[in-house]
Amino acid sequence: MGKYIVKRIALGILSIFIVATLTFLLMNLVPGGPFVAEKSISKAAQEALAAKYGLDKPFIQRYTTYMSDFLHGDMGLSLRQRGRTVSDIIFSKFPVSAGLAGIAVAVALIIGIPLGCLSAYNRGKFADNFIIVLMTCGIAIPSFISSVLLLYTFGSQLKLLPTIGLHGISSYIMPVTALAIYPTAYITRLMRSSLLDVMGQDYIRTAKAKGLSNFKILFKHALRNAILPVITYVGPMLASLMTGSFVVEKIFSIPGLGREFVSAINQRDYTMIMGTTIVLATLIIAANVVVDILYKIIDPRIKLK
Repeated sequence: MGKYIVKRIALGILSIFIVATLTFLLMNLVPGGPFVAEKSISKAAQEALAAKYGLDKPFIQRYTTYMSDFLHGDMGLSLRQRGRTVSDIIFSKFPVSAGLAGIAVAVALIIGIPLGCLSAYNRGKFADNFIIVLMTCGIAIPSFISSVLLLYTFGSQLKLLPTIGLHGISSYIMPVTALAIYPTAYITRLMRSSLLDVMGQDYIRTAKAKGLSNFKILFKHALRNAILPVITYVGPMLASLMTGSFVVEKIFSIPGLGREFVSAINQRDYTMIMGTTIVLATLIIAANVVVDILYKIIDPRIKLK
């Protein structure tokens, strides 16, 4: 286990390095710059700003300087939010996005797993067909569509929920719902197919032949193995919700990391784009390592190499 963790951490560091390099390269291939859009300032002032932030230096020199500073924990100054460091912006906005994604993950697991079990146990019946249709719709509808529908119905028309910002528990309901619809539907279908596969195994038939109750068979024998694919999906799901929350944050005017990232892309804030990309890549890799370790704990038969 120890060697595997060290190996995954080393591969994770290499992956982060590759992501950072590709992001830096792609940003510099795009025409224009962070100060070109500022038509109110003169060309000389734009050149002075570029020199101040080192944007007038050759690509290799800028790349090595940035990576060296990053290794020392310095993500640099934001090019658009003057006087603020990228680290300050990220770590002030990250808790908001992480909170939304975390709640959405919890909701998806709490609803998706029982629905998947219910659907599997009622295979071919009305409940199974109804859940399948409902979950197919959940997978097909993008989060921005569900966000707009929720905003229009419960915010604009019925006026039951707040539409802007996060100012209480009720203000979390619509954005969390919009984020949780897709993963809930996916987990339900994943749990259903996995449980149906497990219920057809020999040891389940043996347990039934011994006269064990359906409840005991499900929770003592079937669920532990059937839930493994769901656990594998949790890591990518969390990363997906962190990145998918960008659009939701924009629609509901939530002051999270997603809105800052979208603004940074529109304004060509290179240092902010780099910092956010590296932080998100690190989270994705860390989540996948944790999921692999949990996989081993739940099912000791799995060998990690």
